[in-house]
Amino acid sequence: MKSYRKELWFEIPRRRGLVNITPEVSAALKESGVREGLCLVNAMHITASVFINDDEPGLHADFERWLEKLAPEKPYSHYAHNGAEDNADAHLKRTIMGREVVVAVTGGKLDFGPWEQIFYYELDGLRRKRALVKIIGE
Repeated sequence: MKSYRKELWFEIPRRRGLVNITPEVSAALKESGVREGLCLVNAMHITASVFINDDEPGLHADFERWLEKLAPEKPYSHYAHNGAEDNADAHLKRTIMGREVVVAVTGGKLDFGPWEQIFYYELDGLRRKRALVKIIGE
């Protein structure tokens, strides 16, 4: 069995931002040489998310509006966690959107359903962060 590890780095220039990372994950899969197995992608920061969904701008705007209703960024004083930091909302949003995804690898390709893509969702940006790609298989 093969094992392959790669880190994808991001520096989102805003507090929040959504990035389709499917091309980078597909490139990592090709580099790995794995033809049959599993691909894990996880955010390595507690204020970022990795999830699978459709690459549709209206849906992305809906995520933003929905999350902001559930855990509004402001007022910062609304959260017990905020003190030295102002990112309690990002921790809550990450819990809802999830930490990682696992995708089957079949024939050397990510084995997606229709319209599925992998996204990195930065929820407290303006600094470098990363996601881990871990691929295992034959």
